[in-house]
Amino acid sequence: MSYSFSELDFMKPELGAEFTGEGTHFAVFSAHAEQMELCLFSEDGREETARLPLPKREGDIWSGYIAGLKPGTIYGYRAHGPYDPKAGHRFNPNKLLLDPYAKQILGEIQWDDALYGYRIGDPAEDLSFDERDSAPFMVKGVVQDPDFDWAGDAAIRRQWTETIIYEAHVRGMTMTHPGVPEELRGTFMGMASDPIVEHLVDLGISAIELLPIQYFPDDRYLLEKNLRNYWGYQTLGFFSPQPRFLSGRAVTEFKAMVKRFHAAGIEVIMDVVYNHTAEGSERGPTLSFRGLDNLSYYRLSPDDLRHSYDTTGTGNTVNIAHPMVLRMVLDSLRYWVGVMHVDGFRFDLASTLGRTRHIEFDRDGTFFDAIRQDPMLSGVKLIAEPWDVGDGGYQVGGFPHPFREWNDKYRDDVRRFWKGDGGLVSDIAARLTGSAPQFNHSDRGATSSINLLSAHDGFTLMDTVSYDGKHNEANGEDNRDGHSDNHSHNMGAEGPTDDQNILSARDRRRRNMIATLMLSQGVPMLLGGDEVGNSQNGNNNVYCQDNEIGWTDWSGLDDPFLAFCKGAIAFRKSHPALRQERFLTGDAAEDGTIDIAWYKPGGAFMDDGAWEDGNLQALGLFLSKPANGEGPDQLFIVVNAGGDCQVKLPEVNGIKAWKRVLDTGAEDKAFAEHPAEGAVMVYGASVAVFEALG
Repeated sequence: MSYSFSELDFMKPELGAEFTGEGTHFAVFSAHAEQMELCLFSEDGREETARLPLPKREGDIWSGYIAGLKPGTIYGYRAHGPYDPKAGHRFNPNKLLLDPYAKQILGEIQWDDALYGYRIGDPAEDLSFDERDSAPFMVKGVVQDPDFDWAGDAAIRRQWTETIIYEAHVRGMTMTHPGVPEELRGTFMGMASDPIVEHLVDLGISAIELLPIQYFPDDRYLLEKNLRNYWGYQTLGFFSPQPRFLSGRAVTEFKAMVKRFHAAGIEVIMDVVYNHTAEGSERGPTLSFRGLDNLSYYRLSPDDLRHSYDTTGTGNTVNIAHPMVLRMVLDSLRYWVGVMHVDGFRFDLASTLGRTRHIEFDRDGTFFDAIRQDPMLSGVKLIAEPWDVGDGGYQVGGFPHPFREWNDKYRDDVRRFWKGDGGLVSDIAARLTGSAPQFNHSDRGATSSINLLSAHDGFTLMDTVSYDGKHNEANGEDNRDGHSDNHSHNMGAEGPTDDQNILSARDRRRRNMIATLMLSQGVPMLLGGDEVGNSQNGNNNVYCQDNEIGWTDWSGLDDPFLAFCKGAIAFRKSHPALRQERFLTGDAAEDGTIDIAWYKPGGAFMDDGAWEDGNLQALGLFLSKPANGEGPDQLFIVVNAGGDCQVKLPEVNGIKAWKRVLDTGAEDKAFAEHPAEGAVMVYGASVAVFEALG
């Protein structure tokens, strides 16, 4: 069947391929192209059946409308223009280009030298010009019908004080779970299966944060080493779900997953990568943005436009300062919220998104302002990874409201405290109360900090207590990759052991860290698999391990530690004092009561000498929050990283008596309740919590 563009002066405001019900409208941005061609392909994507110049250009948007063209059509673009790398231009019409707005992507990239705009091996390097057609090796876009039955679905919009996040990978979480049907493992439908949803609900999770699910290819150098891009931090299609996560060919499977999570009361947060793309440096392939308009889409070196300007460590940086590139990012975010119904985003290397035209980070920059004024985006959950690899890129505490931030200081200080490093009472105090030194400014609240013990990048919780050093040999980089400063401790044996004393010590330290996480102000985030003792064999950088190393090991489903995690989450939910919106001051109210106080083990208030005492390893924290009609919720928390010690329960706010409600040193009876008064014994290397009786 042959197609041609309508002669009608028809232009829709949307970019991408939009099915109107009677035909399809195509629109793509390029400020420097001289001609843009739409290429149509056979159903399997192998044969190019038409090459049609887009007939209309307005405001650097090239567009055209084809009547009768239906969903399922396979397409791509070819861009004509100058090939002048020294001026920043890399147009090459021999290279088929993926539509940046493609809603579905067909196939996998088949790596071949034809995918590069220059001749690999040529003495002129990337200044040379390659004339081979890349279409046989390229993925293509698929025209989509946006219809989906969302009946009964509604946004949850849970308050941050009620949020408990679970970071997970679609394949990693489902590939070995015994209850997930084999044909659904590794897919969105596997994530939406009853065993996964029931596990999350039973655990007490309120939001699942998915590692990248937007389309990403496998890196060529990884495939050559028989590895894969497992994590997915190499996005190429910002509007399309990753095809390998589909059990069939319908992107509606992602929508079905979201709807299933919402029905269970779980919000869906996407980990998104708008700071760079899979095209790499100037020596990378020409797959989409580079061929459409390299000078607009990417930051280039101000000293030599031939070269990329890299603040991400991946070879390129998306030029978010360009208005049309910013529009693409905002359109993508709105698409995932409005059409796919997700509830929020975690922004990878978010400092890059705040860099201005002059490269510096600006918390009042255009990207943040655009998000904050957007009526759709400003109301969803927004989480920043507050750093990149560029100058001035470490910005923990530097982002504006309503962004929350991953807090690596929390992770490091909690690990160090429970490892027994000295001089940390002031640091652990800050982490327990929302990391005020970083976030208590600009009217930011105590939920600004996303508290984490572990994440996809680094040791799992089990490996934090099982390995002194990283073991990344399987990555093929001679163990040079990944962090070397993990604040971990193997407790006496490197890796697996049969020594029951070591195993018991590891279990207690894991309980201590989980208890600390759930007792801290801020928003807790649990790494998927930590609750069942998942280990990555000491590999702290499994970005390329799409196998048993990177997948969650579910053999710990019957482990008592899972029950402890459930209990710790339930405990947090039952105590408003642990989930406060504002930073606590310690100032006395009109009736003389206080909301927070710090104590030495002997019962005296912490003073300057105690805060500076490098040998002090035990600390008491009193918290109070008024409760509606039931009297205040009042807790006394003791964290003891030293030996056994006597702790005097405080006489505060007229409290007459206490009961012990949590004790990580009590093995399988951690949540048993016992009356407590006067001075009590708190075991070494443990957390004890007492609840006021009156």
